[in-house]
Amino acid sequence: MLKKVGFVILACLLIIATLFADVYGKQKGKHRKKRKKPIKKDLMRVKAPKISSKKNVKYGAAKKSSNKRRKTNGVKKTITPQVTDLTPAPKKHFVEDSTINIPVKPLPIMAEDTSTIGDGELSIVEEEEEVNVDSTWVKATEYYAIWDSKRVNPYRIDGTQFADTINILLYDTAKNLNWAMPLKDTYITSRFGRRGYRFHYGTDLELDTGDSVFAAFDGIVRVRHYDRRGYGNHLVVRHYNGLETLYGHLSRAEAEPGQLVKAGDFLGFGGSTGRSSGPHLHFEVRYQGNPINPEDMYDFRHKKLYSDEFVLTPGTFNYITKSARKLSYHRIRSGDTLGGIARKYGTTVRYLCRVNGISPRSVLRAGRRLRIR
Repeated sequence: MLKKVGFVILACLLIIATLFADVYGKQKGKHRKKRKKPIKKDLMRVKAPKISSKKNVKYGAAKKSSNKRRKTNGVKKTITPQVTDLTPAPKKHFVEDSTINIPVKPLPIMAEDTSTIGDGELSIVEEEEEVNVDSTWVKATEYYAIWDSKRVNPYRIDGTQFADTINILLYDTAKNLNWAMPLKDTYITSRFGRRGYRFHYGTDLELDTGDSVFAAFDGIVRVRHYDRRGYGNHLVVRHYNGLETLYGHLSRAEAEPGQLVKAGDFLGFGGSTGRSSGPHLHFEVRYQGNPINPEDMYDFRHKKLYSDEFVLTPGTFNYITKSARKLSYHRIRSGDTLGGIARKYGTTVRYLCRVNGISPRSVLRAGRRLRIR
C-alpha cells in the first residue's frame, strides 16, 4: 500500500516539474525579446537615381530615413522611410525680358494725337534733327548725309542736271555769320577755266611758303588729305550754307577733320606740294561737289564779296558742257606693249601711264581698254 502511494506522489511531482519548466521557459523568452537589436541602416536607405548633368531637369532629393522605433506615451511606433516623388519637374521656358534697352533708330515721322477730347482726329507731325554749327541750326540730314574725310567729291552729282535757282547766304552780321579772305594778299596767278588739255577748277592765289591760310566761312573741316599727283596737302571745309571750300598745295595743314572753324580761323601754311610749279594757294568753291568759279562771288582785287548772297542757277555749271572733251581708247590685243601703242598713236609711254594710272611694268590684259587721249 505504501509503495502505491509513493508512485502516485512521484508522478505528481514530475507533472508539477514539467509544468513549471514550461512556464519558466516562456517567461525567459519574453525577457529575451525585450532586448533591442541593432538596425542595419544600409538596408533602410533609399538611394536617389543618378541624373545626367546634360539634362536641365531637377528631381526632388530623396530623404534618407531609418526604421527607428520611438516610444511615445508607452506606445511603440515604427517609422517607415518616406520616398519623395521622383517625377521630373516641368521644364522652364525662358522668355527674354522685354525691358532690355536696345538702341532703336528713331523714325523721322511720327503719329501724334493733337486733337482735343472728343474730336478723334489724328495728325502727322514731321520731325527733323538739326545741328548747331556756329550759332546756326542746319538740318542734320543735309549736313551729314554724305561725309567722306578723304575724297574731295564723294557726291557724284551731275551739275549739268541742275535745274533750280537757289539763293545762298554768304554772311549775315546780325546772326554773327561772317566771311574772310583765304589770304591777306590775294593776287591771282591763274584763273578758273581750261588750261591746256586740263580744266582748272579753282583760282590760284600768290603766296610765299609758310604764309597763313584762313577759312573763308564758318563751318566744319571735312577733308584733310595728301594727293601727290594733284592738290598735295589740302583741306576741305563744309559750310553751313551748303558750300564747300578747298585749300590746296599747303606745306602743312593744321586743322583736323571734324574741327569747327569760324571765318578767318587759321587752317595751315601755304606751300607748293603736289602737282605745283611754285608756291601758291589753289582755292576752290564747290556746291554738291561741283566747282563754282570763285570770282563769281569774290572780288580778289579789292578783297571783298560782291554780295551777301550768291544766286546759284543752272547757268553756273555751263562750263561743264563747254569744257567737255572727247576721250579716245585703244582695245588691248594679245602681244601689245606700251611702247608699241605709244608709237602707233604718236604719244609717249609716260603719258599713257599717267592718264591710265599704271606703271611701265604693268601687265596689259587682252580685251581691256587703254586711254590714249
